[in-house]
Amino acid sequence: MNPPAPLYESERSTRRTALSLLLPGAGQLVARRARHGSMILFVTVCLLAAGVAIGRTAGASAEVFYFVLFGLPWWLLQAYDAGLNVPDSDPPLRASLRRVLDRALDVRYLGLLFLLTALMDLYIILVNPDYALALFCAKPKGLVGLLAKIQSPTIHLLIGVGFLGIRRWALLLYLAYAAFGFLNATANFACFGYGRVRMVFALSLVAFTAYIWSRRRRFV
Repeated sequence: MNPPAPLYESERSTRRTALSLLLPGAGQLVARRARHGSMILFVTVCLLAAGVAIGRTAGASAEVFYFVLFGLPWWLLQAYDAGLNVPDSDPPLRASLRRVLDRALDVRYLGLLFLLTALMDLYIILVNPDYALALFCAKPKGLVGLLAKIQSPTIHLLIGVGFLGIRRWALLLYLAYAAFGFLNATANFACFGYGRVRMVFALSLVAFTAYIWSRRRRFV
């Protein structure tokens, strides 16, 4: 039996991870992985610049959407990489990305996003009680409208919890909800015409679902 890793190594890994959370690439530089650290810092600067450009052209909501889907996963991946003992000669982030995929940490990250979405949906409902959700060309009011709005945070909450546990029922629930969302978006396109929010939602839904389907074997 191999002896357990010494405590000081765990402390060093935690310190490197914390440094990279504060400044991408810093943990790798401390671990004398200069090539990795420099590459990570360069990519981070490029991602931030792209986010600023998107925000100036498409608005703050598009910038936040971009950061959640691309910037934040990159930030967390490089921080996770900083805590690993990876030789500087290895391709950057390959070992860390392999561990993330093997352990389905990406699926759990998506689960956290669904929980965040559920909170945001609930906040919108509470702050804007008169907001009516477009549902197959109709914007129902009263009790029906309230039920139509409540279903969004409720289902997002269930999917988020299921994704955190990597449960197969959560995958099936998401696929059913994605099909419902795509049909609803298509119907609203036909009734209300082009809308930037509807277009972004439809395209991101297709890409998001394709990725989750590619990871379907990780659900147990």
